[in-house]
Amino acid sequence: MTTDAMTASDSDPKIRIRGVEKSFGPKRVLDGVDLDVGKGESVVIIGGSGTGKSVLLKCVLGLLHPDTGSIRIDGEETAGASGKERDRLLHKFGMLFQSAALFDSLPVWENVAFRLIHGDKMPRKDAREIAVEKLRAVGLKADVADLFPAELSGGMQKRVGLARAIAAEPEIIFFDEPTTGLDPIMADVINDLIVACREDLGATTLSITHDMASARKIADRIAMIYHGKIIWVGDAEAVDASGNDFVDQFVNGRAEGPIQMELRG
Repeated sequence: MTTDAMTASDSDPKIRIRGVEKSFGPKRVLDGVDLDVGKGESVVIIGGSGTGKSVLLKCVLGLLHPDTGSIRIDGEETAGASGKERDRLLHKFGMLFQSAALFDSLPVWENVAFRLIHGDKMPRKDAREIAVEKLRAVGLKADVADLFPAELSGGMQKRVGLARAIAAEPEIIFFDEPTTGLDPIMADVINDLIVACREDLGATTLSITHDMASARKIADRIAMIYHGKIIWVGDAEAVDASGNDFVDQFVNGRAEGPIQMELRG
């Protein structure tokens, strides 16, 4: 199969990123990113603030359009897709946002079922049943369904966000800093839930984080981005012996090393 094929074989990656560049004015944020994510695989992108992690994720999601390059989902070119094409692709996706991004005015179950009700036009009774089922899958009791987000702890809000991400049983789930703002114990609980949900669905996952404990736990492979380029990719268990000075400095949290901090006065 050629790279121009519009359908994917079983051996093709679920997500294929090639030569992706993105600039904002004179600042080049992504500088030729190449990355594959296999079907059913969990890839975690690590890197410091401002290195391009979030911009890359938004490009894959279609929230931003890359200036150049190719992003293929199941062999289909998505860079620059719009309208019905983008809507069709979005049905394959689930997303856990960094801050959970729940709707304060809606009860928990409607947050979880939002896509089912408004996107899939599912009857509210059926959508509620699925929402309660997914809440149970992330360790929350049925009585949480009628609470509002403001009545939940940060860890519970994150679980609700995960339940919403898996409600439509997506093929691909994106995780944006899934453990930010959580204490170490709750962060580990969320990491375990991510692994369990992914295995239950057989989903492909692409995550961004600066939390190495999370990256080690949820990733099959880890990729590091620095100055808009992927500078290392390897199995999660190999990250501590990567042989890359940039990766070594980052995963060990050392101030001294090749990564130069950009200080703003």
